[in-house]
Amino acid sequence: MEAVVLGIVQRAPGADVLSRLLGNLVMKNKKAQFVVTQKMLLLQYGHTTAVLQNLLGYLSLDSLRRTLLLRVLQELLETWSSGSAVKHSPAEQQLYISKAILICLSHLKEPEIESCRQELLTSMMEGVKCHLDSSLPQLRHLGMVVAEAISLKINTEGPVLKFEYEEEDETRELKSLLVQAPSSCIVPSLPDDDRSENAGAALPLVLENSEKSHTAAPVMPDEESDAELDSDDDLIPYDMSEDKELKIKAPVYIRDCIEVLTGSRAEDVDKWEATVKALESLVRKNPAATREVSVELAKILLHLEEKTCIEGFVELRQRAQVAVLTTDPIPVAKYLTSQFYSLNYSLRQRMDILDILVLAAQELSCPIFHGKTKHSGVQKPCIQLLSGSNSSKGWRRIVDERIKSKTRRFDMGQSRVELASRPNEFNSVAGYFFFPLIQHFDRPLTTFDLLGEDHLVLGRLVHTLAILMYLAVNTVAVTAMGKALLEFVWALRFHTDSYVRQGLLSCISSLLLSVPMEHILGDMTEEVLETQSWLGDVMEKDPDGDCRRLALQNLLLMENLKKKLEAVPS
Repeated sequence: MEAVVLGIVQRAPGADVLSRLLGNLVMKNKKAQFVVTQKMLLLQYGHTTAVLQNLLGYLSLDSLRRTLLLRVLQELLETWSSGSAVKHSPAEQQLYISKAILICLSHLKEPEIESCRQELLTSMMEGVKCHLDSSLPQLRHLGMVVAEAISLKINTEGPVLKFEYEEEDETRELKSLLVQAPSSCIVPSLPDDDRSENAGAALPLVLENSEKSHTAAPVMPDEESDAELDSDDDLIPYDMSEDKELKIKAPVYIRDCIEVLTGSRAEDVDKWEATVKALESLVRKNPAATREVSVELAKILLHLEEKTCIEGFVELRQRAQVAVLTTDPIPVAKYLTSQFYSLNYSLRQRMDILDILVLAAQELSCPIFHGKTKHSGVQKPCIQLLSGSNSSKGWRRIVDERIKSKTRRFDMGQSRVELASRPNEFNSVAGYFFFPLIQHFDRPLTTFDLLGEDHLVLGRLVHTLAILMYLAVNTVAVTAMGKALLEFVWALRFHTDSYVRQGLLSCISSLLLSVPMEHILGDMTEEVLETQSWLGDVMEKDPDGDCRRLALQNLLLMENLKKKLEAVPS
């Protein structure tokens, strides 16, 4: 029975065909009812959107089966609003359930909505909280879209929920499921009675729209239109072609910037904007002056709020903070890492600290400084002489260039551009970035609990540690950092949030790529064996697809590193 029902539902071209084939079988046969209302909707999530529409449309086409439709909607909303289901179910299954809910809502009639209005409201409030608490943007968007749809159904006259999010293909597809297609498009999917009712209802709607279109544009009298046209004839536009915008000079000293940023006078708004825009370049040009006030400047920038609608304010502030941190790494890193676990900071400020540490570490560890290294280009065979170059002052250079351009070399190969290099400045400061962040993660504060409800910041912290570990390759402290990171991962390996688990698996990847394998096997043998067993469990049992993929990559990376180590002659 199950195989037959599944095959019919998957192959039926529409809800009306499915209704003719199955009839009221789901009302008479318990096995068929379980397959249609439970297995295909709650236990499986691989069916297409068209199959979902056919299945739920089939339940809505008969008055007896509509009771099953309401019961299915109630069970779907219970699953959607369950915090445990949101944490432990794959994202694909939650998307599937969200689509089913929206299709069910599209089939509800006004009396049915009125009868279950309170249940819909309760499920909406619980479900939107669970989804907004998630660290994954996809799940948050799902919660927003479904909550907006439920609010639109239960509040037909009053205000409805409206969230701010970016419109994507997935979001547009979800919203389209809530809108019923025109009756002409669904004639094959409706029984004869409903078809005639919809056709009769559509006719007056078309007539009404046509009447509105004819009456919407009344003809304006000639006198009135002439009066409006003549009203602006006397206004001659002022010629502003030669006007120049007054430019406010930005401060040229670091201490002047501090005074402007901490000032409160309203007339200094233009100067404040100029200071924010020029601060990064000023810090990089004056490293000695910056080091004198580096911690004070970092504190000001961390608490700096936007006074005006300056374009790109967040990016300008972040770049200035990175410039201060790279100019004076040790004291500024000490300050920022200490503030991460302090009181009276918002979650946004704590995540800003993590972003600044990562960007500064990338810049310090990169051999090319801020994209400003001068690249010596390949010599061209043709040399263009400047005016006055026939003087004896640069004759030797000109002769050498001519000889070089006409000389053929067969054994040197293609000339390569040599990039300017410099020491890895992150080598001596990696510990100041890394160890303070990993020390107090398990100590809850009054307004900050990483192991509790602030798991979004915990996920960002874990990913930050993974990046810092990766950037610390070939540094002196890399082995000690690897040991501390492995202990940190082991303490959080069973975390319920998938975003945190993804970060933990990224930490393992960074550790394997940064710490020499002989040090891993020599100093952390037991921990590595336990980690390998845990990775195997994650690869087989974790509900999140990204976690399973990362675990498999780590296991393959482990095996490859072991083979390379065994291949090296002792």
